[in-house]
Amino acid sequence: MRRIWNFSAGPAALPEEVLRQAQEEMLDWHGAGCGVMEMSHRGKDFTSIIEQAEADLRELMGIPAGYKVLFLQGGATQQFAQIPMNLLAGRSADYIVTGSWSKKALKEAQRIGNVRCAATTESSGFTRLPNPEEIKLDPFAAYLHICTNETIHGVEIPSERVADTGVPLVLDMSSHILSRPVPVEKFGLIYAGAQKNIGPAGLTLVIVRDELLGMAPLTIPSVMDYAVMAESGSMLNTPPTYGIYIAGLVFQWLKRQGGLEGIAAVNAEKARILYECIDKASGFYRNPVDPDCRSRMNVPFTLGNAGLDAAFLAESKAAGLVSLKGHSSVGGMRASIYNAVPLEGVQVLVDFMNDFAKRNG
Repeated sequence: MRRIWNFSAGPAALPEEVLRQAQEEMLDWHGAGCGVMEMSHRGKDFTSIIEQAEADLRELMGIPAGYKVLFLQGGATQQFAQIPMNLLAGRSADYIVTGSWSKKALKEAQRIGNVRCAATTESSGFTRLPNPEEIKLDPFAAYLHICTNETIHGVEIPSERVADTGVPLVLDMSSHILSRPVPVEKFGLIYAGAQKNIGPAGLTLVIVRDELLGMAPLTIPSVMDYAVMAESGSMLNTPPTYGIYIAGLVFQWLKRQGGLEGIAAVNAEKARILYECIDKASGFYRNPVDPDCRSRMNVPFTLGNAGLDAAFLAESKAAGLVSLKGHSSVGGMRASIYNAVPLEGVQVLVDFMNDFAKRNG
């Protein structure tokens, strides 16, 4: 069987080891006589799966006591509304907009309550981070929301560069969670859709500090209340059981890679060789993002001659390199090089790009 090199932005590649283990356990999980998709979420077998997944995640990320881990449904987009529902508590909140996803988060939150844009780089095409003088924060805000990796525009804010502003920090880490170590204790809430670095679509991860629970008004649905979901162990209703199972396998795979420190070193090398290829192509390829905030996970680039775009996509697909077309809002190309994309796959892409430039430059 020939497997492609998958550079999709999401749903994205999963580690082959994980897929093979899931295949082996599809009909019979550990002698249970059935697969995970078939077992009761209330039974002891699935309870052991979700408890182990949480324990492994806590170990990987260094999640301290005083934080709840929630395995939810609805995607990160649902969190755009669920966060202000739970945290505004009649106050206002600040949003820093550095790309399409933080812009969408702001727009959705404004449907819920008093939410303001504290800074935006839209006038610069979302190719940089805001300068300190451009950021106007409310010191009394209920929280500050930041998207630390913009999947479409390829702008990343490493979590260690997120400054303490005196209010709870809420981070959308959907497209780079688990790609490097994170100082969880600095943040009030971290959330991420699973389909990039965690597992299949349909699962959403929320890590929330205990003191932020219990602030939601009684008028919101129980299933949207973090405190209710935490009290029920993410099982107020049937959780996305198979997604949690696959996520747990991914967490175990990450531990075998040396944890987040180990995978971060691999990710840094993948990003280095791909950006080096783009930068050395003498204008044949171009990445528009300021070098100090280029994403390690999502690398957008354009061809100097847009007339070659169709040929690039057709030839790369024929070479087994797929999902390289950029988002429709920005055009060009995009290579998403998440944890499960091995260094070998990025090297194959770089070799193709160098050859394509040589033949068409």
